[in-house]
Amino acid sequence: MMKKKQKGSMVAYGLVMMATVSVILTAILGFISSQTTYSLRTHGREQAFQIAESGIHFYRWYLAHQVEGRTTQQISDFWETGSPYGVGTPYEVEYNDPSGSAIGKYRLEVTPPDSGSTSVIVKSTGWTYRYPNETRTLEVRFRRPSWSENIVLANDFLRFGAGTETFGPIHSNYGIRFDGVAHNIISSSVSDFNDPDHTGGNEFGVHTHDSPTDPLPPAAVPARTDVFEAGRVFPVATTDFNGVLGDLNYMKSEAQSGVNGSLYFDNNRQGRHIILKSDDTFDIRTVQSFNGGNGSSSSNQITNYYGSWQNYPIPNDGVIFVENNVWVEGTVDGRRVTIVAANLLSASLKSVYIGKDVRYTHYDCTDIIGIIGQENVEIYKGSEDDLRIDAALLAQQGRVGRQHYTGAGSTKSTITIYGAIATNERYGFAWTDGTGYQTRNLYYDNNLLYCPPPYFPTGTQYEMDLWEEK
Repeated sequence: MMKKKQKGSMVAYGLVMMATVSVILTAILGFISSQTTYSLRTHGREQAFQIAESGIHFYRWYLAHQVEGRTTQQISDFWETGSPYGVGTPYEVEYNDPSGSAIGKYRLEVTPPDSGSTSVIVKSTGWTYRYPNETRTLEVRFRRPSWSENIVLANDFLRFGAGTETFGPIHSNYGIRFDGVAHNIISSSVSDFNDPDHTGGNEFGVHTHDSPTDPLPPAAVPARTDVFEAGRVFPVATTDFNGVLGDLNYMKSEAQSGVNGSLYFDNNRQGRHIILKSDDTFDIRTVQSFNGGNGSSSSNQITNYYGSWQNYPIPNDGVIFVENNVWVEGTVDGRRVTIVAANLLSASLKSVYIGKDVRYTHYDCTDIIGIIGQENVEIYKGSEDDLRIDAALLAQQGRVGRQHYTGAGSTKSTITIYGAIATNERYGFAWTDGTGYQTRNLYYDNNLLYCPPPYFPTGTQYEMDLWEEK
């Protein structure tokens, strides 16, 4: 009897052990299976991310082939009538792995630029065929850099004297001598050049005479972080000032079509006097005559009017195009507008003249002014002693500055530019004989980086400046 009882106990014990092992093995196998499934899904999610990223890279390549080297008008036509991929209807592309096997897709949804804007939003969603519900979505902003992104952009030699402190990027297609302190990158399109303000051999494209003076090429370029805090870069690609002609034609066309309330004024008499007003309107009057020219007796000020003042709404995200000279002053409140003086009917170049404050009410993207002169953006002789200009200024074929006036009124106290300067020729508001503005303050408006003036010239290459996973 004892043996039978022991045998029964062993069987029961064995069954318990087998059940225990079975439970443990089942748990282990379940764990392994779940971990394997999790790993595969994680791998699938990572693949989906890479597929979505491929969609972003594809669209960057696509934009480069569609718009690089084209005029602003052609780029606008592409977005409006060129049936760009992903606009209106999602664009899907099958994705192949390195062996050529199709493993998933990405879907592109594109928000084209608003009128006058340079930014494009691209959303790319990727997934694999094995795990179609494991999607990853990336959203990227592509932007064409505007000419308003430099505190000074020039097609000529630039010199910044001792005591100058700048906070925005500066670029010249020629060379730059900088003897102050630059808190942002200073760049030039030349590797070396003959500094017209200094005798001797060629110097670096961006150099300083702040002690100790830079060595001459081909010596190594010293860091000089005491002067160039963010560094200096040369040579880099040039900026084509001649290409602005296409932008001017486009702006004229938009003004004549009344896009966003844009307005066109013809080449009647000597130009127009524009006074911007904080009630979202501007007054305008035809100029009969002005004391123009570059001689010592000129003042570039209005001497007589033709007709009466008229009042119009200030275009928002639009342009005021005058086929003649423009005198501008006043204040905007909640308006983004570009004012242009350009004659595209003949060889007679036109300029913008400023002598009274041009101001913002709000120092954010709600108030933006662009001022473009086909020849100069000129500060006239009778300008205010303390003059402030809140705007991005562009002189396509001439320069931004104040000519060498003589006699009474030739010397002024302070000029402050809050915005940006783009100038074909060497800019300046003072002269070595002490005339002009004694104090010159240049402050870069950081809002211009993402809120350039409407229709302001841009590069034709889209750059990625915002990336996030949704």
